[in-house]
Amino acid sequence: MSVIGAYLRLARVGWVLVREGVVSALPTEGMPPLARTAHAFAGLLERRKASREDRGDRLARAIERLGPSYVKMGQFLATRPDVVGAEIAVELSALQDRMATFPREAAVATVEGSLGRTLDDLYVDFGDPVAAASIAQVHPATVRDANGERKVAVKVIRPGVRQRFTHDLEAMYAAARLQEKILPNTRRLKPVEVTRTLEQTTKIEMDLRLEAAALSELGENTKDDPGFRVPDVDWERTGRDVVTMEWIDGIKMSDVDGLRAAGHDLNKLANTLIQSFLRHTLRDGFFHADMHQGNLFVDPQGVIVAVDMGIVGRLGKKERRFLAEILYGFITRDYQRVADVHFEAGYVPSYHDTASFAQAIRAIGEPIHGQPAETISMAKLLTLLFEVTELFDMETRTELVMLQKTMVVVEGVSRTLNPRFNMWKASEGVVGDWIRDNLGPKRLLTDLRDAAHAALRLAEAAPEIAAKAEKLSQDLTSMAEKGLRFDAETAEAIGRSEARHGRSGRIALWVIAATLVYIAWTLG
Repeated sequence: MSVIGAYLRLARVGWVLVREGVVSALPTEGMPPLARTAHAFAGLLERRKASREDRGDRLARAIERLGPSYVKMGQFLATRPDVVGAEIAVELSALQDRMATFPREAAVATVEGSLGRTLDDLYVDFGDPVAAASIAQVHPATVRDANGERKVAVKVIRPGVRQRFTHDLEAMYAAARLQEKILPNTRRLKPVEVTRTLEQTTKIEMDLRLEAAALSELGENTKDDPGFRVPDVDWERTGRDVVTMEWIDGIKMSDVDGLRAAGHDLNKLANTLIQSFLRHTLRDGFFHADMHQGNLFVDPQGVIVAVDMGIVGRLGKKERRFLAEILYGFITRDYQRVADVHFEAGYVPSYHDTASFAQAIRAIGEPIHGQPAETISMAKLLTLLFEVTELFDMETRTELVMLQKTMVVVEGVSRTLNPRFNMWKASEGVVGDWIRDNLGPKRLLTDLRDAAHAALRLAEAAPEIAAKAEKLSQDLTSMAEKGLRFDAETAEAIGRSEARHGRSGRIALWVIAATLVYIAWTLG
């Protein structure tokens, strides 16, 4: 029944997309004749009003009609231009959580159920919701502690959202499997794996304790960073379904006129934003992966405050080196080095030729070097790079695509603040410092230190390893002398299996015998 239900829900999704004109707005270039016929038929079924809207508005309206799960899916796919295409990813990135609020009484019940205390015991006052998203909504509140009263923001999970997402996810998996079956050339994009990633990230986002942990980790990483911070978490009033954090009084970065009127230096804010992002990425390997303008505030002191840490990204040492060497290689026009990094990291299969790949990299880098520095987009460079790697069978790597998408957003915010923003000049110090510390002479000291730590851990584990090796040797010797022996439970399980097979075999023999008797009787 769940499979049937999944396809019924998938059919509803298709109907909404047709009615809102999303299907008819898709380009027909390259479509087979049957698909073109279906495309034309979809145009006849769309709402009359939809035909007067552009595709971005149609897509946003359709997703909002489908509900919270699809709003979240749309926002997630906006981070995957490799899957949906760059143009649709841009349209999805403009999709904001514009969900209706749920009643205050439901929020109160969720808070009390999650924290196991009454609302009066937790907060001095608890206001009506001021913002609602696909997964949660935010309430202003006041708490009293040893330091007196302070204003906080209380984020409360939307009632029933987990059950709704579970049901909708079945339809998303059905669509992904159909895509792999009907469009074999898209298997490289791993649609089922993408859906699985969506499932995992959304489940994490629905546990607000994990968002609080992400805020805490980024807060520790950035405590000494200039011009950037995140809200403090109130752990006493945080649980799976509720997180309480510092209330931020500031101006949203989307309000450029407001920032200018308040006397903030927009050029400095643009530099600080991109430098902070690169610092988190290269130094810490942990970054806020949803840094759009709605999640960024500037407080009265001119400090950027990032909120809503439901989506985060992580990069290992290899990926950080990959990013830094790519940027440095393009800056110095060392395209062979950029190509070598791809092969060394295992991102491009070894059966390809590095010189040919370097030639493709040069095709990206040389046109960029002919432009003024302030017009060169690092985000566009990475986008072009990932497009080229498709020609060389580079498989989708979620962490790198999320990094690319976040960089696109952050660079876009910076250029909103300063249209002539020089991405390379702003990032030069952070990238240069990281390269000197991790790819220069200092790297040898770091590698020696890591090797020493690894050797120490190996020495500590040596007695246990030796004991296990000795036991394995004894077991192998015993097996060679006495044969393979099973314990009682294993022998019993084998017996049960053989008994089942024996019964099946006897039944099959009786059926065959009865069939032969019937044939003989018929012929006789």
